[in-house]
Amino acid sequence: MHNRLKTQPQSASEGLLGRRRLLTLVAATSLMGASAKAQPKPVRVGILSGEDEDIWRIVQENTRATGLTIEIVTFSEGNPINAALAAGDLEANAFQHGPYLQAQNTALGSHIVPVGNTYFAPIGFYSKKWKTLSTIPDGATIGVPADPTNEGRALKLLQSLGLLKISSEAGEMPTALDISENPKNLTIRELDDPVLARSLPDLDAGVVITEWAYKAGIDLKSERLARESMDNNPYINFIAVNEPDAHAAWVQPLVSAFQKPNIRAKLLEAYHGAIIPSWT
Repeated sequence: MHNRLKTQPQSASEGLLGRRRLLTLVAATSLMGASAKAQPKPVRVGILSGEDEDIWRIVQENTRATGLTIEIVTFSEGNPINAALAAGDLEANAFQHGPYLQAQNTALGSHIVPVGNTYFAPIGFYSKKWKTLSTIPDGATIGVPADPTNEGRALKLLQSLGLLKISSEAGEMPTALDISENPKNLTIRELDDPVLARSLPDLDAGVVITEWAYKAGIDLKSERLARESMDNNPYINFIAVNEPDAHAAWVQPLVSAFQKPNIRAKLLEAYHGAIIPSWT
């Protein structure tokens, strides 16, 4: 014969206490779920390592009042940043200008769009040998960036300075092969950005990206013969996102957090005036 476990009947007060405990547990579980849902997903922003990290740490502080959380993801070079954004590994990036993005969208088959300006890094024409444009000699060797986007940009600057002319059929990204007039018989050397910046002493002059000129220790004032104007310039940098996210709720707070007076001041300080804030 099996023994049966005897249970004592609950009193009314014990039953009420049990129900209260159950309700408390359910309420606590609900609050935990609501709290988890209320925590915003971090917006992952891809940037280049270096001075921009200091800038974006301030942007992080600026977003706290809005409830937006930013996670900074750094890269040592630009090409992987758009690939990561297109793949969904980032929500936004901030390191590039329009012609570069156009070339990347074509190469990647991506649909990345700008959502707010950040700064303008004008390329400069530098020389350690010559003090003025007029002293650049015939037959001089001029360095330009090797990548298609910035080579075209450099050649356009040289054209604006009257040193050469580009074929009208060259399109938006001309190369040295598109030079139609070269009155000073200049030799154009295409070099990777860091190599170009370090090679300036071996050249008569070079068109160098501001970031690399700064890193190579080029004197951005005394050794600069000319630089681009920001007026109607397509090379203004911006924050970019995948096209479906262009009107997402977090985009405007992100842009606004960058376009603030403390960011303007930090940009001018970090880059010693070589980079210009590009929002009004």
